[in-house]
Amino acid sequence: MEQQRVTQLSRAVPLTHAGFWIRFIAAIIDLILLVAPFAVFVSFFAAGMGISNPFFNHRAGTPLNETLTRSGPTFLLVCLGFFAAESWLYFALSESSAWHATLGKRLFGLYVADAAGEPVDFWRASLRFSSGRLLAHVPVVGGYYLVIDCLWVGLTRGKRAFHDMLSGCLVLREGAPSSFKR
Repeated sequence: MEQQRVTQLSRAVPLTHAGFWIRFIAAIIDLILLVAPFAVFVSFFAAGMGISNPFFNHRAGTPLNETLTRSGPTFLLVCLGFFAAESWLYFALSESSAWHATLGKRLFGLYVADAAGEPVDFWRASLRFSSGRLLAHVPVVGGYYLVIDCLWVGLTRGKRAFHDMLSGCLVLREGAPSSFKR
């Protein structure tokens, strides 16, 4: 009975969407948190593959040595795959946790919900990541997508990124009426 009353109340009162700048700053914090373990991985992986010294000793304008020519593409592909997997787990696990937010979002009182203001599960959070942030990992094209996706938040009335629309999610401000307690 209480749950039904709260759900009806949340539908009557509009949800408070998070705007562009606060989401942008939260994303910068999340990126910093993701870069630290990525840098450790890259360092150890480069050392393990034996390409650390050839990479640091390479001079601009000179041809790549044999080690970099042979191992470079594999190294880049594995590193890109690691960063994509690390990002997916970070966002999907965080946004489907009890916080319903990454650490960057949490610091600013933001959380991810579905279109009705309800919490998202791991698969919905994974869909949200796959329909947006995963595309940002694609070299060259991903940069353009990321800019368009970010601008979408600032230019649309509902303050939803393109990946939010595709996944049926919202990024809301804490204190906004919804049918679940955080």
